[in-house]
Amino acid sequence: MRSLTDILDEYLFLESDERYRLLIELGRELEEMPAALKTDATLVRGCSASVWVYPTQLEAGRLHFLADSNAAITKGIVALVLAAVQDRPAREVAECDIAEALAPFELSRQLSSNRTQGVPNMIALIRETAARYAAD
Repeated sequence: MRSLTDILDEYLFLESDERYRLLIELGRELEEMPAALKTDATLVRGCSASVWVYPTQLEAGRLHFLADSNAAITKGIVALVLAAVQDRPAREVAECDIAEALAPFELSRQLSSNRTQGVPNMIALIRETAARYAAD
């Protein structure tokens, strides 16, 4: 997965239509999430498209997330969110201001509110999950 900094460098260089293509490309680059993990328990509530997020724990308390969406642009947004936290220690993820990390992308200015309405719910789910792992 590309770093959020690398993605932002490319994103800022692009025009609006090209930014959509970049988001779609990022979504395609996500690690495949097995269909068996796409359940009601992993579904992110409040998204206009279906979004699933499943955490796994790596060595040294680091978290790795599998995620998917049934909409290409939304899947790209999911990839951005994950780029901010992927494979980092659970405590660090729980304390990370993901919304602030995504602020330079100005997603609310670039995309319709339907496409971005679930982002706070994705962020909350990831941070809450990380806090549970960090407490263990």
